[in-house]
Amino acid sequence: MAAGQYDENLARRAANYAPLTPLSFIARAAYTWPARTAVVHGTRRYSWRETYERARRLASALAHRGIGVGDTVAVMLANTPEMIEAHFGVPMTGGVLNTLNTRLDADAIAFMLQHGEAKVLITDTEFAPTIAAALAKVDGKPLVIDVVDALGPGGDLLGESDYETFIAHGDTDFAWQPPQDEWDAIALNYTSGTTGNPKGVVYHHRGAYLNALSNIVDWSMPRHATYLWTLPMFHCNGWCFPWTMAANAGTNVCLRKVEAKAVLDAIRTEKVTHYCGAPIVHAMLINAPDAWKQGIDHAVHCLVAAAAPPAAVIEGMERMGFDITHVYGLTETYGPAAVCAKHEEWASLDIAARTERNGRQGVRYTVQEGMTVMDPATMLPVPADGETMGEIMFRGNITMKGYLKNPQATDDAFAGGWFHSGDLAVMQPDGYVKIRDRSKDIIISGGENISSLEVEDVLYRHPAILGAAVVAKPDPRWGETPCAFIELKPGASLQPEEVVEHCRQHLARFKVPKSVVFGELPRTSTGKIQKFVLRERAGSAQAIE
Repeated sequence: MAAGQYDENLARRAANYAPLTPLSFIARAAYTWPARTAVVHGTRRYSWRETYERARRLASALAHRGIGVGDTVAVMLANTPEMIEAHFGVPMTGGVLNTLNTRLDADAIAFMLQHGEAKVLITDTEFAPTIAAALAKVDGKPLVIDVVDALGPGGDLLGESDYETFIAHGDTDFAWQPPQDEWDAIALNYTSGTTGNPKGVVYHHRGAYLNALSNIVDWSMPRHATYLWTLPMFHCNGWCFPWTMAANAGTNVCLRKVEAKAVLDAIRTEKVTHYCGAPIVHAMLINAPDAWKQGIDHAVHCLVAAAAPPAAVIEGMERMGFDITHVYGLTETYGPAAVCAKHEEWASLDIAARTERNGRQGVRYTVQEGMTVMDPATMLPVPADGETMGEIMFRGNITMKGYLKNPQATDDAFAGGWFHSGDLAVMQPDGYVKIRDRSKDIIISGGENISSLEVEDVLYRHPAILGAAVVAKPDPRWGETPCAFIELKPGASLQPEEVVEHCRQHLARFKVPKSVVFGELPRTSTGKIQKFVLRERAGSAQAIE
């Protein structure tokens, strides 16, 4: 086909085209608001000019050690200024940032370092025991740089240099270049698979740029927000918020450890306006002593993300006066790729109805091109009847490049032209998506499908219950029956029979748990309940007659 009139002599040029990269955000923030506070960590405070200079010094020092396009730099860091700097300094070299989950064991870390071919490892001394054990298992050890944080617990030095000494040799005017292609990799994140080795999810500059901006748009963040790092930055690159906060020219308030009093103190002292977290983080604040909440009289906005946050969490945050927004996504979608976009008329509903509306996974993020619910066998959309279940599918610019060195898994994930999430959901009549369960979490009892999330939602409404998870228990008659694992609030007491009676008031009898187990729930480092652990325990759970 001949070129049309709009293509003739209208080529891409340096003047009218540039690859999208979130690195441009920090350059603009430092240029426009150089003196504005960018990072707070205890007594350490850096302006945007200083943060940009430190990131460039890191990039320069890495470049002097041979790091360039496509090279992996791994970091094992808490939520500290060094982690924020790495999100800019590493890709300024053309390198790829691999943020490691600080809760993983040495075997998992060793696999990631080997599989990702990390050439440099920047690690906080707190994690020295795990890192030392991991490095002993790795062939071709990376260059190790130690971060010594005065607010951390300390630990052994494993590297050839500490971080401050390392970047002191870098150039604050390091002349970094944007990527040649916005499709170039910017980050590598490993999924926390429950079986086999984790998969390496690859992000590109374009997706990171777009999702960073969509966080602002879809959360209606005002300029110069103050953001508290309750979400681990190793998790999906902190949902792209290190880049978001540079675009926002706001303030990052760092937090090494998420504890209710520390969070509430930071919100009060630093006048935090925004934070993110899993339901467990919000539940922790809801159940904190009222005395810890005194003095917080400004507006606080929070994002909650999970397959389906308990209604009790959404309702509890609203009663505290915190404005909560539900988002949904996966590691493969740069973190949040859907939002329960609110409607003004919802404000006139009672709190139960508002909670139901706000507990849905909602609609696609502004920069995500497609989100729907399909039958994975036919790849046809399910009817928008709120009843027919299918699988949530995504496609667009904030979907991963693919899985590193795993073409089969990549092809399977993108089968039919959509990314398959593995989450089962319904499409409601208004076009909003509502998750019913993970495909592996549906309980099939006597031929009937039981949503574990529906049962959990009822359990969370009991005033004595802090956490709940429901899994399938093998049953010789029914095939499977629901087994409830329950974590009680401090000082609370409850009997299995009371749990069953509570559920019978709200659920069909076949959905009521036949077994109830009390105890602390196993969780991942990001607060997700590890149901695979509970499935192993369910077999020995005592049934209630």
